[in-house]
Amino acid sequence: MSLMREIREFPVDRGAVALWWLGQNGFIFKSHEGTLVGIDLYLTDSCAGLAPDGMDLSRRVPILIPPEELDVDYFVCTHNHQDHTDPETIERLRHKDTQQFVGPHPSCDVFRQKGVEPGRILPIWADHELDLRDTRIRGTFALPTDASDLNHLGYILQFGSAPRIYMTGDTAECELLESARRHQPQLMITCINGGFKNLSHDQAARLAGAIRPKAAIPCHYDMFPDNAADPRQFRAALKLRAPDVRYVQPEHGKPLVYA
Repeated sequence: MSLMREIREFPVDRGAVALWWLGQNGFIFKSHEGTLVGIDLYLTDSCAGLAPDGMDLSRRVPILIPPEELDVDYFVCTHNHQDHTDPETIERLRHKDTQQFVGPHPSCDVFRQKGVEPGRILPIWADHELDLRDTRIRGTFALPTDASDLNHLGYILQFGSAPRIYMTGDTAECELLESARRHQPQLMITCINGGFKNLSHDQAARLAGAIRPKAAIPCHYDMFPDNAADPRQFRAALKLRAPDVRYVQPEHGKPLVYA
């Protein structure tokens, strides 16, 4: 059975959310009512061709769902870097006429360029909120990591009555990130790679200490040989910086239920 079919058939209890990590910052979330939200789904190897001489950006994580098989209700991006808003993934989607596409304006431009109807595109920005069936998405502040895209976002995600989730997206360190605390998320999903000005494992752990979720998941360290990190460093940093925050390690393509 394909992973996409497994996700479609996976039951989610009321008050819970299920999530599947597909690598880098790519996750699929499923609510109790069956709404599927895909965020930052990088389902090709397109970044390999962007790497300058001497840098290896070939993907290390297998493509668990080919773009043609992806069938989510909402295709969401945090910003316009190609491992988050992947033009090749978007171009190859077969369900553009049934999905809605959410992201900051530069990502919306890519959606349009790759054939998504304007009526299916929903722009979002920091502190703007979208109600999508039983799901609520609010943009949060993220500090851009370079001048190629100045529209980075994180997200607060609410799936029905399940615990709120804070996803940092790609972000440099900034005290304004702590503003997500007011939404009282219980789960935090954070980049830890430290490269290209993203949060390091220690900076992410300090942010977790300020946000105070019940649990934290690391990501954005596994995809590229030259942009990698060891998640065990984040686990160790949490013990020092945020000892009350439980470390959660997802497995690629395996369901993780949070309630």
